[in-house]
Amino acid sequence: MPRKTHKTQDWLEGVRIDDVAAEGKCLIRTEEGIIFVEGRTGGPVAAPGDVVDIRITRKKKQYREAVVERVHSFSPVRAEPFCEHFGTCGGCKWQHIRYEEQLRFKRQQVVDHLSRIGKVELPEIRPAYPSAGTRYYRNKLEYTCADGRWLTDEEVHSGQSIDKRAVGFHIPKRFDKVLPIRHCYLQPDPSNAIRLAVAEFAFRKGFSMYNLNTHVGFLRTVIIRTASTGQVMVIVQVGEDRPRELQELMDFLRVSFPQITSLHYILNRKMNDSYQDQDVETVFGPGYIEEKMEDLTFRVGPKSFYQTNAGQAYQLYRITREWAGLTGSERVYDLYTGTGTIALFVARQARQVVGIEYVDSAVEDARINATVNGITNSEFLAGDMQQLLTPGLFDRYGRPDVVITDPPRAGMDEAVTRNLLEADPQRIVYVSCNTATQARDLAILDEGYAVKDVQPVDMFPHTHHVENIALLERRR
Repeated sequence: MPRKTHKTQDWLEGVRIDDVAAEGKCLIRTEEGIIFVEGRTGGPVAAPGDVVDIRITRKKKQYREAVVERVHSFSPVRAEPFCEHFGTCGGCKWQHIRYEEQLRFKRQQVVDHLSRIGKVELPEIRPAYPSAGTRYYRNKLEYTCADGRWLTDEEVHSGQSIDKRAVGFHIPKRFDKVLPIRHCYLQPDPSNAIRLAVAEFAFRKGFSMYNLNTHVGFLRTVIIRTASTGQVMVIVQVGEDRPRELQELMDFLRVSFPQITSLHYILNRKMNDSYQDQDVETVFGPGYIEEKMEDLTFRVGPKSFYQTNAGQAYQLYRITREWAGLTGSERVYDLYTGTGTIALFVARQARQVVGIEYVDSAVEDARINATVNGITNSEFLAGDMQQLLTPGLFDRYGRPDVVITDPPRAGMDEAVTRNLLEADPQRIVYVSCNTATQARDLAILDEGYAVKDVQPVDMFPHTHHVENIALLERRR
């Protein structure tokens, strides 16, 4: 029941947080409409059930936005944050909420999106599948090296000269400010030690950090990849060609961290840090690390995509394979196959697998991984999904019995979704990292398919993100 609130200019005092909403924001329902509430950097953070004072920051016709200024009483769903950087760092925004409640909120997000946006008939949606590890679960992190450290209020007003170089994570909504991290709970050792050592070495040697406003400086990013096999990859991205300083840093990493099995650097003079179009120079090692899943080995290179929560990725793929219902006689199309992880994971239970992906380098990775694992019943095609998934492809490879699709956050183009209806497989297993666009696509697929099962999977504990698997079966 919406309630009246006491107004003081653009403040609301003593109001209760009702729920969580999109992007991890909190939500308050009032007679004047919905208010989306966020914490502010370095300030208090709200949880559903809290009683708070909020300050309105933006007014729209359908809703308002606000930040928390004070918490009067805490909700029973709260947990004690375990990271000293909570509330300032942009990661792990839900660590103040008990994990079982996080799972409940994530399931409800799936229910809301599929019912409200998709408007399709749904089975009972399963509870969110929990992650076995809720700390140190990531196998990849990218740290920013910047000449633009985030300063606390005390530092700003101290009047002292402060070194503004930092190695860490971006502050939310401040692309040019970086928070130096003392300890991060996202990636296992030696991730923290490598980051801290690079920062200390760079400061001691007087290396410049990249300025995100002027686009000048030497060190840009440090990317660390770890694998369940114990192998470690480090990629250092620099913005200026300084061979002597770069060689010093590479030598330092090799000597200080014998755990590193693959060491690389990238000279990137662009105005952004994306490096898929940049040359990667290998300093040491085979150029890749290896990840294991059941009896499969996946080579992961500097540019390869691999699910960042490897343990939970296995559960995601296991459920996908189970729901595909393979007996060994089916032809499977794997759309948006990436480096072919799902395609190769199901290949030995299928007659043939055809993977389609628009990134050429990812398709090359998929073919290499097929060869490494001795899988001969797979084909990987590179190109635009809309142009490839056509009757011509069906004539060449045959119509699919099962389609697995795992598109990017934007979901599938409508033309692709309609081509999927034309392909007419018996079953579709739709894996999504964005249930809002998944719901939109399910509304189109509802013309020929019924949703038979839905399984949310928690890939990113302590965040609002949720992966979701939907099983669709042909109606006729």
